[in-house]
Parts: sequence; structure tokens; C-alpha cells
Amino acid sequence: MSVLVVDHLTAGYGKNPIVWDVKLEAKVGQVVGIVGPNGAGKSTLLKAIFSLIRVDSGSVKLDETDVTSVAPHQLSRAGLAYVPQVQNVFPTMTIEENLEIGGMVKRSEIRRRIAEVLEIFPDLKTAKGKKGGQLSGGQRNMLGMARALMAEPKVILLDEPTAGLSPIYVDVVWQQVKRIADLGTSVIVVEQNVDRAIASSDWVYVMVAGRNRADGPASVVAEMELGEIFLGAVAAADQAVEV
Repeated sequence: MSVLVVDHLTAGYGKNPIVWDVKLEAKVGQVVGIVGPNGAGKSTLLKAIFSLIRVDSGSVKLDETDVTSVAPHQLSRAGLAYVPQVQNVFPTMTIEENLEIGGMVKRSEIRRRIAEVLEIFPDLKTAKGKKGGQLSGGQRNMLGMARALMAEPKVILLDEPTAGLSPIYVDVVWQQVKRIADLGTSVIVVEQNVDRAIASSDWVYVMVAGRNRADGPASVVAEMELGEIFLGAVAAADQAVEV
């Protein structure tokens, strides 16, 4: 069953669309990777899904309910979470304090939920007294995911969670993504490392120049000539602009 369905979505900034007619689905407990060259519109797509930018046409449905352009705080209550690439934690607050304000959880349940979330992120559990600004890049990204999990979302949108990380922390972050999905939360990940996204996702979407160019099970996408898709689609888009 698809928990999130994006249908023919066109969105952008001001009068300029950045993504055109994009389709995407995520099933319950599935890891969905979004790959493509720089400027493909991958991060913009996540922002459009989470109503951070203008949607011109198309729809976003969460559990079959139309949530297109619904305010972000309402989307959070409905079960959709978004973790940006940067500024995803409060640097002057401890890990526990970040988690306390990270989700819409009843006060009586905060301690229980923090304990549950920290079991998923053992690195954070052992450093829970540290402030966000004292953490490594990998730890900060994990804390961003942990904050998103506090509200027990149905779907988490992750924007390049491994950008700038050492290979060791790239592995750790993807292990946590897989664990989150195994617990039943769908995870949609924008990832610059194409090979890693394919290796760690269940389904992969390929975006070039703001449009869907291919998608399929990760094993199928792994066999595609992605370099040709990237270059061919970019060249076609450039030619269309010139015309």
C-alpha cells in the first residue's frame, strides 16, 4: 500500500517552476531514493511535498488524503516529517532537549518516546548530554532524524543526510535509515551518491532537469546507463531552453 503519492507535481519559486509533472510513490516501510545530477530539482521536490515552496499543479496525498499545500505544522501532525540538509538541530540545546521539542508528543509520553528513539540511535544515547553544536556532522544528521521520529511519522523526507560525511558515518546513517524503515516508517531520501542510494534503497527515482527520467526497483535502476540518462536529458533541456 502506498502511504505517500505525489502525482504530476509542478512547483518552484516565484514564477519559475523547478520541478515539472513529477510522480513519486512510497509504500509502507519502504526506502525510496531520489538521485540525479546537481540542479535536478531533487531537494526542491522535497520542499514542495512539505509545502515549503509554491505548488503550481498536481497533488500530494498522505494515506489517500490530499495534503497538497497544507501548512508544514499540519503535515507534521498528519504524519509527514522533513529533515533538511542543514540547520536540522538546535546547536545550543542538548540531544535530549532537541528531542523534547522535536515532536508533537504529550508531555506525559515524552520520556518514553525519547527512550524509544534513542534505542534506534545508540551513538546519540551515549552522548545525550551533549549539545547539538558539539556533535559531529554525522551525529547532527542522526539527531535530525531522531527529532523527526519523535512524532512517530508515517513518512520521513531526508534531504542529503550523508552530504559531507566520512565514509564511516555514511554507512551509519544508511543503517539507521534502513532500521527506521524496518520499523514501518517510509523514508524518502535525496542522495548525491548514486551508487549508495541504489545499494540502500528499495525503489529509486531518477530526476534530471526537474523531471522524472526513470524509476524502478533498485536492482533494475542499477542496470541502467544513468550517465547517459543524466547527460542526454540535460542536453535536451538546454536545447529546449535555447529554442
